[in-house]
Formats: sequence, C-alpha cells, structure tokens
Amino acid sequence: MSPEGTAVNVIGKIAQTAAALWILNVWTLRFNRDTGYRGGGATNMKEEFAVYGLSQPVMYAVGATKVGLASAMLVGLVKPQLTRPASAGLATLMLGAIGMHIKAGDSLKRYLPALSVLSLSTIAAVANGDRSAAPAAGG
Repeated sequence: MSPEGTAVNVIGKIAQTAAALWILNVWTLRFNRDTGYRGGGATNMKEEFAVYGLSQPVMYAVGATKVGLASAMLVGLVKPQLTRPASAGLATLMLGAIGMHIKAGDSLKRYLPALSVLSLSTIAAVANGDRSAAPAAGG
C-alpha cells in the first residue's frame, strides 16, 4: 500500500469512528437533552421530530436505523465490508436531516452537526470502502 493510501485509510477510519460515536451520543446520551442544535428550538428529540411534522413511530424508526448504521460502522473497523454500505446509509439519512432543518427554517448553526456527520460518513464511505475485491499486488 502506498503512503497516500495509508493516510487516506487512517483519515477514513477516524471519520468512520467519529461519525458513529457522534450518532450514538445524540441518540442515547442526548436524546432527552437540549443541545442548542435541535430543529425549531426544540429541547429534546421528541419535540424536534414534532417540529418537522414527523410522528413518534417515525422518530423511533429513524433512531433505530441511525443507531444500527452507526453500530455497523464501528463493527466495520474489524469487518471492512460493512463500512461502505453503513456509511452511505448514514450519509443518506443525514441528507434527510439537513432537509428537515431547512424545512423548519433553521439557521446553519442548527444543522451544522448534521452537515458534519454527513461529511464524516461520506469520507468514511469513500476512504474505507471494502478493499477485498481489489486485485492483489503483482497479480
């Protein structure tokens, strides 16, 4: 592997870990807390989804999906074939989150975390995709 490939891989793994831990933090430790970044000035996750016009079952489905994808990203640190699909899935959900913030008329500050996780998960998907299908050196 070239030195550039190694650096890209390290950056990808850092992005992968950061995005996953960020999502797990938001959906567990900060679920019922005011973060200053919630849409429409909501003070917890339930209020935030209400601002977006989304029901509690949708909130729990989105949360379970995000937690599942974040967990798969962490498992992807040892099972690289999970990294690209989990990271791409999370990036897709973060596009939806940004759309909800825009729909609610939020300032950039309120959706900066979603934009950050979108960026991190995109970097993870691109830099740390499954390399098992790559041809072996010299063959």
